Amino acid sequence: MSLVLVLVGGALGALVRFLVDRAIAVRVDAVLPWGTLAVNVAGSALLGVLAGASMALPDPVWQLAGAGFCGALTTWSTFAYETIRLAESGARGYAVLNVGLTLTAGLAAAALGWLATG
Repeated sequence: MSLVLVLVGGALGALVRFLVDRAIAVRVDAVLPWGTLAVNVAGSALLGVLAGASMALPDPVWQLAGAGFCGALTTWSTFAYETIRLAESGARGYAVLNVGLTLTAGLAAAALGWLATG
């Protein structure tokens, strides 16, 4: 049953990631990959909330929402690829900015989520 919950959560998380990324991409023409930043920060915040509420959550919720949904919503491999692509295209400053924004905002979002429910 755990595998099914992770798979269902993952399918939903991947779908949301795709839809959010596309919705932002058609509205914002920018060098920075704002869609990837948005889903990584949102996923970090949600995982922080789940971690803060860990004592009240049953294992199936963790499997569906934490491992499945948040695992697929956040996309650190795409973050790495887009950062390298920025650097290779000569936009090294934007690559550094992307790393700084993603790590700072992601960690802050996770901490705030945890503090809000912990």
